Amino acid sequence: MKKQYDVLIIGAGVVGNAIARELSRYKINAAVVEKDLDVSTGTSSRNSGVIHSGIHYKPGTLRARLNVRGNALMTDLCRDLKVKIQYIGKLTVAQDDIDVETLHSLKQQGEANGVPGLEILDKDQMQKIQPGVGGIRALHSPTTGIICPYGLTIALAENAQANGVDFYLGNEVNNIVSNGQGFTVKTSAGESLSASVVVNAAGLYSDHIARMVGISDYSIYPCRGEYLILDKRLEGSLNVLVYPAPRKGGAGLGIHLTNTVDGNILIGPSNEYVNEADDYACTAQIIDTLKKEGHELLPGLSTSDFIRNFSGLRPKQTPPEIKGFKDFVIESRDDVPGFINLVGIESPGLTCSPAIGLMVRDMVAEKIPLEEKPSFISERPGIVGFFNELRPEEQADLVAKDPDYGEIVCRCEQVTKKEVLDAIQNPLGAKTIGAIKYRSRAMMGRCQGGFCLPRIVQILQKDFGYRPEDYLLSNAGSQLFTGRVR
Repeated sequence: MKKQYDVLIIGAGVVGNAIARELSRYKINAAVVEKDLDVSTGTSSRNSGVIHSGIHYKPGTLRARLNVRGNALMTDLCRDLKVKIQYIGKLTVAQDDIDVETLHSLKQQGEANGVPGLEILDKDQMQKIQPGVGGIRALHSPTTGIICPYGLTIALAENAQANGVDFYLGNEVNNIVSNGQGFTVKTSAGESLSASVVVNAAGLYSDHIARMVGISDYSIYPCRGEYLILDKRLEGSLNVLVYPAPRKGGAGLGIHLTNTVDGNILIGPSNEYVNEADDYACTAQIIDTLKKEGHELLPGLSTSDFIRNFSGLRPKQTPPEIKGFKDFVIESRDDVPGFINLVGIESPGLTCSPAIGLMVRDMVAEKIPLEEKPSFISERPGIVGFFNELRPEEQADLVAKDPDYGEIVCRCEQVTKKEVLDAIQNPLGAKTIGAIKYRSRAMMGRCQGGFCLPRIVQILQKDFGYRPEDYLLSNAGSQLFTGRVR
């Protein structure tokens, strides 16, 4: 049976969920279709988690305008959704006179975009902000911040769902038919969904989705960035983000040090074009390079400080022989009425996401009348952060109400059984090990699940009836166990 919607959003990354949450304010039927078994499994969870100020993009471009507006919207959005955000600022560091010229250009560009508080610092001023930082000059951008990217994406999705948006996880779109009045979308899980408006927010696969409706104007070139995660022993080593001055022709902003809101430091990303949109490999050569860069930027690093590596993919519109950046594509197509196309939403897509939500809402309003609903729930229930970040008296109150708060499952991150249970019973119904990890931070500490994963497996078996074949790391085919042994 075909299910009817006013708006269907393809892709459950941060941009798709920001659009869904914005549309959930109105009296329409909306749904999100996602090929993976959870939201935020691709680009939206595999990045630096930086809220950019807006210095890097040409004035007048979509990237520039949406970046600055999205940055300004983040504080209130994160307050409502109970998502941690910290505006700690950034130093973009020059090592030579050519880099200094770049800093002046970035400052001029940022001011044209409306970025406040930009200042070029000398060596003494740099040291006051970040002792030990190298370089001869730095551009300070105080409105640069950090956020948990998958935390924001999950929060947007849960709030959208609480306001009536349906989610079809594990449903890869394999066919879209336009009849001039709307669309029929068919998925790998056998769903047949109809909608008056379809929004293509498929990220790395946005060109593929566009071609399904006859739009062949765009190609996506996946560009892989690898990262190293440092142990929390180094928490407090950085007061601000530290970036190198970008060099012309690069595919990214260079390898840098990035604080996270959870206390780790990231080194990366590299940039390397790859052939496949799911090639998340990590390579020995790049890891060695990142370690070398890390030692140069933080001389006190030891080998044991590197606890994990990962990679992410940028959906670039520029091929390897050109590199650089192209502006975002966000368009309402006249040749395919009702199809709203988003292509090449790479960095600063995370920062831009709330502003993109507003922009796409206005495009939808040109196709469908939007009437606000008084029942819209703007705030997400719960606390900001995790149990181990609460004051002792707050922790005691929660333990008194629910003893599962008093049982530690993950020693490294001090994650309680109650938090693990809440992650398993999440509103979106995602049931993978990755879903538990991203919602609770269990398995994210120094031992990377060596202690807590067996305990989580036991909880899933005893409390939820899991069989060996039910344990998936992230998606279909990622079984943790292949059978029983005596």
